Amino acid sequence: MQPLVDDGMVDEVLYQLMSGKEAQVYVVRCGDQTRCAKVFKEAAKRSFKQAVKYQEGRKVRNSRRARAMSKKTRYGQKEQEDAWLNAEVDALYRLAAAGVRVPEPLGFVDGVLLMELVTDEDGRAAPRLDDVTLSPEQARDFHGQIIREVVRMLSAGLIHGDLSEFNVLIDANGPVIIDLPQAVNAAGNNNAERMLERDVDNMRRYFGRFAPELLNTDYGKEIWALYESGDLHPDSKLTGCFQHDDTAANVDELMEIIDAAKEEEWERQERMRDAEED
Repeated sequence: MQPLVDDGMVDEVLYQLMSGKEAQVYVVRCGDQTRCAKVFKEAAKRSFKQAVKYQEGRKVRNSRRARAMSKKTRYGQKEQEDAWLNAEVDALYRLAAAGVRVPEPLGFVDGVLLMELVTDEDGRAAPRLDDVTLSPEQARDFHGQIIREVVRMLSAGLIHGDLSEFNVLIDANGPVIIDLPQAVNAAGNNNAERMLERDVDNMRRYFGRFAPELLNTDYGKEIWALYESGDLHPDSKLTGCFQHDDTAANVDELMEIIDAAKEEEWERQERMRDAEED
């Protein structure tokens, strides 16, 4: 936190708000404003692993950094760590610009993310969704809001990847999505569809505790189908229903596709070996 104090971005640390698998969060004073500072833990002390499935599709502009990150050198590990930390910052700025309800990012210095403090209607730090008891009406309302935020996120090209009742805050106007270091690039990640459906299913199961009729919805597959067809936009009207395709797969055609892909990969590797020998 000291670099932020030295730079005049933070005047006083008021108290620790929470400690999680990724970071410790503090409430800080910045002039006459109360804000939030998220201090990321060192990689060795974090329990959430930098799984390859989350990192797939993330762009690294500098080719030297990209090469280093593919290796297990000390420099490469440091570059990978920096890229992982910057992912949440980049996601927050991108989503805030897209109108998604996330905390407003205010700066990122030496592993500390300074951002808006999300508060409840009394001005206190907003509770997590898991700490709130909901009526059926509130559950239906909040679930609808979350689904709209998921659609806005995907329209902006991102999937949360770890969405649950533990990383949603409830402020005076409803849900605010937090904790985005594992945000997934929807267009460049082979696991994107599965992660989106898991995020949506997590929300369905949670809100379904209070409004059981939500358990019969299938927004995840509906949202992805619209995205895949190019018809998804931030204001897309959803039904919560999805017609599953029960058509039997053409196994022979599928095997031909697999064999062609294997042959293409073999030829690619041959070209790489020839290039290395030259």
